Amino acid sequence: MTRKRTVERWAPTGLLGALAAVLALLGACRDEPPLTGARSLLRVSQELVTFPASYPGVQREVEIRVVNAGRTTLDVEWTALAPPFFAQGLPTRMVPGEVPVKLFYRPEATGAVEATLTGRAPGGGEVRVVLQGQANAIPTCPTPVACHTATFDVVTETCVEAEEPDGTACDPGNACLQDATCTAGRCKGTERVCDDGNACTTDVCNPLDGCTAVPAPPCPGDGKCQVGTCDPKVGCALANAPDGTFCGPERGCDVADVCLDGACQRRDPPENFICAPASPCQGPGRCKGSVCERPAATAVFPDWTYDAASNGEALHDLLVGPTGDVTLVGFFVPALLDAAGPVPVRASVAGRRCMLWNDRLLCMDLPLSGQVSLLDRATGAPRWTFDLATARPDFAKGLTTLFMARLGVMQPDRLAALFEAYPEGTTRETLCRQYFLVVLDAFGGMVSAQEIKDPLLSECNHPHPFGVASDASGDLYLAFGQTLNVGAPLFPGAPTLLMAFSQDGVPRWRKTEAFSAGELAIVNGLLLNERSTQALRTQDGQAVGSQTFPKGLGRAVATSERLIPAASQDDSTQEWTLKGYGLPGLEAAWTYTFQGWPGPVAPETRLASWATRTGLPPETVVVGTGMNGFGLPTMFAVSARDGSEVFQCPMVNAATPAQFLELGPDSVVMMDGAQTCGDCDPPFANSQARFRRFPIPGLQPAEEPWPGTFGGPGHDHHEDPVRGR
Repeated sequence: MTRKRTVERWAPTGLLGALAAVLALLGACRDEPPLTGARSLLRVSQELVTFPASYPGVQREVEIRVVNAGRTTLDVEWTALAPPFFAQGLPTRMVPGEVPVKLFYRPEATGAVEATLTGRAPGGGEVRVVLQGQANAIPTCPTPVACHTATFDVVTETCVEAEEPDGTACDPGNACLQDATCTAGRCKGTERVCDDGNACTTDVCNPLDGCTAVPAPPCPGDGKCQVGTCDPKVGCALANAPDGTFCGPERGCDVADVCLDGACQRRDPPENFICAPASPCQGPGRCKGSVCERPAATAVFPDWTYDAASNGEALHDLLVGPTGDVTLVGFFVPALLDAAGPVPVRASVAGRRCMLWNDRLLCMDLPLSGQVSLLDRATGAPRWTFDLATARPDFAKGLTTLFMARLGVMQPDRLAALFEAYPEGTTRETLCRQYFLVVLDAFGGMVSAQEIKDPLLSECNHPHPFGVASDASGDLYLAFGQTLNVGAPLFPGAPTLLMAFSQDGVPRWRKTEAFSAGELAIVNGLLLNERSTQALRTQDGQAVGSQTFPKGLGRAVATSERLIPAASQDDSTQEWTLKGYGLPGLEAAWTYTFQGWPGPVAPETRLASWATRTGLPPETVVVGTGMNGFGLPTMFAVSARDGSEVFQCPMVNAATPAQFLELGPDSVVMMDGAQTCGDCDPPFANSQARFRRFPIPGLQPAEEPWPGTFGGPGHDHHEDPVRGR
């Protein structure tokens, strides 16, 4: 018989259930911080407490749990804590269970500290808690703008800006304002009164240098045979016009309306009577019988020439100071100061693009990128330097590179500095951009600072400020557009983002237009984009009237009465014309035709003051250059009032019209020979150009009311006069 072994398989259900309960309990315990000191009855939830970093005088708080894990009451003794640590709620007699305890860290100085809190319970064991704290110095907030304070909020750990109370004394950044106090967050003062006691001077105040006097505008005549004169003690008076001054519609050599003894009379002019005024290249016309004969025009010659190519210098920009001194500028090369003077001065540091402001040189990215400096015109010594990264490290934090984009003169004590940057995490090859607008006063102090944000600017297509201008009130206008290509020359695309700011940098309005961005001109409340065919209102950016410009406005100039767009070629006749439009309605006022000129006529023109008739006040003329019918570069002047020709003068030793020209006292300074660069930023970058000065006695830069025309470097290097004629 075979014995069978029987093996019984059984599961103690009670034991498995107990094990499952224990595992569930352990899982539940993981939801709470583990207790320490498990071998004793007295335990704590954590033996190391590291407080969040703090600042002197700022309290941090952490809560822990003290546990009596036994079944009887424990008496607990705790060691004392010394500042900067404190405890609240330490139990000295504990029933079974747990008690919350608050620990505090309130430092009085910077640095790291550590302490140990010990608790002992006879029969219950001992616990130790190590407390660690770190106190940092309160961060320095970015430089606040005028009439504001910036303080660090230790709770939010951010800088908070607040306005100073009204009536707080402040620095207006303008030597022409006194007794300045804060009003609604802006520094306001009373204008300084300047008076030199001479009625024949205009007493003005330079915001950097204080009171000064300049020759007053000519006293007005009666429009006939009385001309204005000035006496230093009594001011303007009238005197007889020189005999022979034309005074009526008849101006021939048989019959002429002329002044005689202060009265307008019709006479038969004598032989050799001056019947036509002289021009820079032509003597006066004289009567020969009944004919007004003029000598043949002769070419005008330069009295100074500088060829940058022959010296191997990348100079391609020029500025003419109020006394006629010439500054030559390049792209990150040291400028040549007083280049036409007997002893030119080479600047010690290089910058990128300069313009004139308050009789000084205002240069971008000098001496380093992200800086703008105001320099003495004679020595190049800096009056002040503004560095955005230093003044506003919160702006510069994380940016790859920070540099200048554009400058715009707003007022004698207001300057718009537009900074450009590559965003955080990008390289110099990126097409993404960030922009910061800072308004500075005459001494380089911040009036306001802000990052400019807009969906158009957030697109990574190299959005660029193609236009910058300001109006008579000092308000600023910007025109941003995408760039259609990589690298210079920059070609703008559409649409255009237009933005308006007050003279203190407060946003006024913004809108998007379908045309491509370009340089801006402003006159009499009209905003004009060089690639637009219609004028907009500066008040709100809305279109004005029905007048359109088929080819766009180009680089327009403007007086208080006339708008003159850049010369253009008529598609039907192929003739080059210059047109004037009346203000404010933009009605067609006149057309000047460059008869027989094959062109081209340069787009750059300037407004000048020129005496067209002996004894009469000067009038404003448009000065420019082009190729005449003989293929010669020619300088022309056309009356801004009625479009009549004032003079045409061939220029020697030139092959093309001037690429740039600037006016000085009794002179015109021109640049040619630069590589064609279209809308380069900066214009003609890295070219080695030629510069020439032509003496034009009697020609002066016009003093029209501020038109705000082309305020950017490379397009209009002069601050436009604030005062009118």
